[in-house]
Amino acid sequence: MKVLLIKDVYKLGRAGDIKKVADGYGRNYLIPQGLAIPATEKTMKLAESIASKADEKRAVLSNELKGIADILSGLEVDFIVKAGETGKLYGSVSTQMIADRIKELKGVEIDRHQILTEPIRMLGEFEIPIQLTLDLMPEIKVIVRREGEAIKSQPTSTATSEGAEAEVVEAETEDSIEITEEETEA
Repeated sequence: MKVLLIKDVYKLGRAGDIKKVADGYGRNYLIPQGLAIPATEKTMKLAESIASKADEKRAVLSNELKGIADILSGLEVDFIVKAGETGKLYGSVSTQMIADRIKELKGVEIDRHQILTEPIRMLGEFEIPIQLTLDLMPEIKVIVRREGEAIKSQPTSTATSEGAEAEVVEAETEDSIEITEEETEA
């Protein structure tokens, strides 16, 4: 079946393109969703006008989303999760969790469908693209760590724990000194 795309469709084409697709995909998804219309002689004449209007909309949208793309590119998102000894998670890090963390960190609301990844089920670092438009796809870095592992970027936490140990040692020595003074008086 041939269809004329009315809107940009990820991994298929841009608005105004005429594509040959499976009958079921065209009849059951593209046409009911308003993404395409059947390609006939009459609709083929509309292809150029649809393409030019879509190019104008795409340019305006890209300019608006350029600021968001700058914020997102190079962003690092950390997740602390429970995992087994082999590095497999007891659950997963979903696209909704990533979208929520981005909103929490940067205040930018991203739809979970714009995050192009499967749920993460292993420990590690992952480069994940976020589809703002067909042309604008910044990548973020998602770091999944095991619960209880030390974070490399926080060396100050070890210094504070050493300081706490030093205070405990000083307190113990003061107590022992007081005891020895009382013993000498008796």
